[in-house]
Amino acid sequence: MGTAKKIMHGGQILANALVRQGVDVAFGVPGESFLPLLDGLVDHPEFRFITCRQEGGAAYMGEAYAKLTGKPGVVMVTRGPGASNAMVGIHTAYQDSTPMVLLVGQVGTDMVEREAFQEVDYRRMFSECAKWVGSIDRVDRIDEFVSHAFHIAQSGRKGPVVLALPEDILYLNAEEKPTAAAHVVQPGLDQSIFTEAMKQFANAKNPMVLAGGGNWNANACNQLIAWANREGVPVATSFRSQDLIDNQNACYAGDLGIAANPALVKRIQEADVLLVIGERLGEMTTAGYSVLTPPKAANTLIHVLSSPDELGRVYRPEFALSCSPENFCAALDNVKMANAYRTERMLEAHTEYLAWSSPVTVSGNLQLAHIMASLPSSIPRDAIITNGAGNFATWVHRFYPYGSIRSQLAPTNGSMGYGLPAAIAAKIADPKRVVIAVCGDGDFMMNCQELATAARYEAYPIVLVVNNSMLGTIRMHQEREFTKRVMGTGLTNPDFVKFADSFGIPGYRVSNTEEFAPAFAKALESKRGALIELVLDPEVITPTKLLSKLGK
Repeated sequence: MGTAKKIMHGGQILANALVRQGVDVAFGVPGESFLPLLDGLVDHPEFRFITCRQEGGAAYMGEAYAKLTGKPGVVMVTRGPGASNAMVGIHTAYQDSTPMVLLVGQVGTDMVEREAFQEVDYRRMFSECAKWVGSIDRVDRIDEFVSHAFHIAQSGRKGPVVLALPEDILYLNAEEKPTAAAHVVQPGLDQSIFTEAMKQFANAKNPMVLAGGGNWNANACNQLIAWANREGVPVATSFRSQDLIDNQNACYAGDLGIAANPALVKRIQEADVLLVIGERLGEMTTAGYSVLTPPKAANTLIHVLSSPDELGRVYRPEFALSCSPENFCAALDNVKMANAYRTERMLEAHTEYLAWSSPVTVSGNLQLAHIMASLPSSIPRDAIITNGAGNFATWVHRFYPYGSIRSQLAPTNGSMGYGLPAAIAAKIADPKRVVIAVCGDGDFMMNCQELATAARYEAYPIVLVVNNSMLGTIRMHQEREFTKRVMGTGLTNPDFVKFADSFGIPGYRVSNTEEFAPAFAKALESKRGALIELVLDPEVITPTKLLSKLGK
């Protein structure tokens, strides 16, 4: 007699399929539309479902978890409003090339196209910010769809995938069809193009490397660093990719972020051969496509990307290589710079970075640049720094020297509210590491409710809230474009110290630079993290500009 078939409901089949993909953590907000999935996860006691307080926070946590671990971030939300809230994290994952799988409850198949309660067409909704959107409309195809989703999320240019879960399908019974974990498919190296491209690079007088984007791992970073130091080649990083190269390493030339070092911009523009690895050359990295002029940059451009669809999209390179950073960097060991090349250029570029990142002094009692520059003296080099969006981030990006890969979690799509959820996800993924969220007051308040998630799961980061009682970036642009005509950018904030205390988290208010060190020392000793409010004079709108002077 044959073995009896094991019949189970769709939620159990889906839960088992996720576990076989190596998923052991998911972030989300429970909803009645996917109750059978939650029921199926009960049979996997090792599986952690992190209950968040809003789907946007959950999606950010899933995205940050994926950035940090290299595994696809899994998020579970309910239909309609839940999916709408989660959109912000999917857009972040798409522009940041982060592997992610969003599981969304959906109305039953018998109610589709009736504008049923909370019904949304997810294929239309997510079509511009997901690699693929699918709907599991048959219980006997759950394993197939899960395998497909995890393959797509991790292939080529990594990114988010959305799977809709019609409620009735999850309740139906069927036999599961166990499928092994997805392959991670990355493009290899075209050796002939590589040889010709790197021949030109090796003979360049002023070569530069620009590294950035997603799809990197520690192995690729280490290979690039070792080769750059051996051959004396300066390496810059793109917007919010600063942790690809230890900023204290001699080959590091700085980052092409917002308000980049003018000396670095000049070096990039004067490079006769520019090797770009993993970076799309988007708007933020190129300062509105002005650092390099499309469609043909003045440099000889060697462009290496995991996705062939992005090559030639804005800039037409001389050499286009659809290749993962890891496969490309592994081949660099055989590349030797010509004898005429001067390795002193690498050290000159690093010296320029050090000068640019030296803290500056502005008016007011709180010197934020000095605070950011002081952090490395009291935290490990592998500490994780997270942030969302706002002018406050300029200080951390410019004056804090990031450590090795996965020590920076920040959204390249410039999404506010990211820093706190990302820090909580980091503490869940790696609780022993020091995690610091740097937030603006407007930025922090967009997801401040996730402190409840930190408290529930004892995942406590240190949170620095830079408080200037305004939406600083927008106010800055207002003053530049419409002097003294201010609308909508002022903020009324809670007492941040009391707010933190309500979750059992120590809170400190710092108004003078000298007050920061003792407060931060207490935060490092705390077992429940801390929130440190940094009261910044509203006049100090950037590290070098005063608000009242912008329109003059």
